[in-house]
Amino acid sequence: QVQLVESGGGLVQPGESLRLSCVAPGIAFKIYTVNWYRRPPGREREIVATIGSDNMTTYIDSVKGRFTISRDNTKNTAYLQMDSLKPEDTAVYLCNVNYMRLNYWGRGTQVSVSS
Repeated sequence: QVQLVESGGGLVQPGESLRLSCVAPGIAFKIYTVNWYRRPPGREREIVATIGSDNMTTYIDSVKGRFTISRDNTKNTAYLQMDSLKPEDTAVYLCNVNYMRLNYWGRGTQVSVSS
């Protein structure tokens, strides 16, 4: 079973930045679509950003212009650059990769934005 590993979370003040990383060992990473999800406290999980194998990206409206998803296929790693963070961005952020019927998750990394 493939286990993705997220890192880079932490506690920051509003307006600050974080960069999350997601390592996907042992798979043909370049063919997978990568998704970043988040689960805010007391709320349902939501998809935040997606990058396809063709490097096409999509974002939810609330993070457009602030978050950037990217990937480095040579390192089997995806990133989520988060700028101008807001308290409402506080959540556990989870990485997901999928290709056809293959679907793998990480355990998440906590992001807390508070003054």
